[in-house]
Amino acid sequence: MGMSSPPPVRRLRLGLPRRMFSQVLLMQLAIAAGVAVLATGLFLAPLGDQLDDQAMRRALAIAQTTAQQPQIVRDLRGTAPAPDGPVQEEAERIREATQAEYVVVMDRQGVRWSHTDPRRIGEVVSTDPGQALAGREVMEIDDGTLGRSARGKVPLRDDDGRIVGAVSVGIAYDSVRARLIHAIPGLFAYAGGALAVGALAAWLISRRVQRQTRDLAFSDIAALLAEREAMLHGIREGVVALDRSGRIRLLNDEAQRLLGIGGEAVGRSPDEALGEGRTADVLAGRVTGTDLLTVRGQRVLVANRMPTDDGGAVATLRDRTELEQLGRELDSTRGLIDALRAQDHEYANRMHTLLGLLELEMYDDAVEFVGEVVGDHRATAEQITERIREPLLAALLVGKATVAAERGVALWVSDRTRLPDRLIDPRGLVTIVGNLVDNALDAVAGTAHARVEVELRAQGRTAILRIRDTGPGVPAEHRELVFTEGWSTKEPPAHRQRGIGLSLVRRLAERQGGSATVGEARGGGAEFTVVLPEALAEPDPEPALTALAKTAAEEESR
Repeated sequence: MGMSSPPPVRRLRLGLPRRMFSQVLLMQLAIAAGVAVLATGLFLAPLGDQLDDQAMRRALAIAQTTAQQPQIVRDLRGTAPAPDGPVQEEAERIREATQAEYVVVMDRQGVRWSHTDPRRIGEVVSTDPGQALAGREVMEIDDGTLGRSARGKVPLRDDDGRIVGAVSVGIAYDSVRARLIHAIPGLFAYAGGALAVGALAAWLISRRVQRQTRDLAFSDIAALLAEREAMLHGIREGVVALDRSGRIRLLNDEAQRLLGIGGEAVGRSPDEALGEGRTADVLAGRVTGTDLLTVRGQRVLVANRMPTDDGGAVATLRDRTELEQLGRELDSTRGLIDALRAQDHEYANRMHTLLGLLELEMYDDAVEFVGEVVGDHRATAEQITERIREPLLAALLVGKATVAAERGVALWVSDRTRLPDRLIDPRGLVTIVGNLVDNALDAVAGTAHARVEVELRAQGRTAILRIRDTGPGVPAEHRELVFTEGWSTKEPPAHRQRGIGLSLVRRLAERQGGSATVGEARGGGAEFTVVLPEALAEPDPEPALTALAKTAAEEESR
């Protein structure tokens, strides 16, 4: 038979309990008990010294009172030391009245004239009386023939002030110790009461901590904090947490990138960190709603704000700049598709007309018809390119003119338009012009004699843009609201929200130190004006120098 192995022995591991409630309660009880013990010790330490001092002062006071008895001085001079002498009788009377341990009267040689034990009268005292016989008062704790006692010694003087002896009074040290021991139970009672109150307070605090932390262990809380940090800084969505006073207390990496601010914004209000504007209003809760649009720099953000139980809030930010751009490109593409479809239909009609003229052998009319069709488009393109030298901007307006014509709107470039090819940021101006023209085309759609006029001119290095339309115009009370992110009077399309274009126009203008405003056009409608200082580079001096050189060469040839 094989031998069976003994069952494994389980080792009991002692340590702190896992629950936070129990850990906090034990720690607070330990602190309360430690404080109670420490306070008791700190109180007992000086209490013994205080009781010793009181006993010595009491002994000294009895000795002083005894030394002031003139009869004792006369009896000390006129009688001999004896157990039944007058000095012994007076000293015993004083001892019994004051409940002292002893009252010893001695002469200048230190011989006792009184003592609790009458057999020791006439002997020299056991402790040195030199200081008292020298005229000094003494308080001390010392050992003598009657054991340890608190003593007071004073000189004994006659009527002329001469020292004729000394008086030594002792208080039994056992009585001092008894008082100290008697005070300890009461002190411990107070300490126990304080400990009980501390334990109750610790239990209440632990219960509150338990409710607030949902009875999680410290290790669980640490793990949750680590996971929270990893999650907040790992997600591709901006998170901004605010406390109950409206100050930023957390910013993850994506929020810092989207808002263009750093960690120094923590502890500041949104207005202080971002400046006044819609983004700060959304984060602070002054603008409410879901999926609120806001523009920060060149970014279009979607913000949502959720209040928290502690009075603060958490705001999330999503970047939909690319989505907004794609939406606008989709709008443009749809517009171009509609224009191409209409043009295809129009060109089909023109080809049928041309074919009919040729079949009827009306060749001159056919040539004239083709010239008119081609000339209209060529005239529009030439008119724009002659006045606007920037290729991107000219191409944009040629395309917008085609779309406007198919929508039944006359897009006209003003005769005052003159814009050289010196733009510092042509893409920014293309965005501004495109948004304003689209907005004007939407405003005049469906109206009679619809017309949109574009004026672009340069004054030095400043570019001035005006877009006029014959639409219903913008009421005076709405002329600032139209530049607010998310504000629009039109129904948004399915793929994106409105209220971004004009806000982006103002932001681009203000980024270059300019402005964007709207007013009433002559004859009705709206007139948008954008002023862009420092939008053009300095003119190149080379053409002027070349002309001078050419003139000089011609003069030499003559």
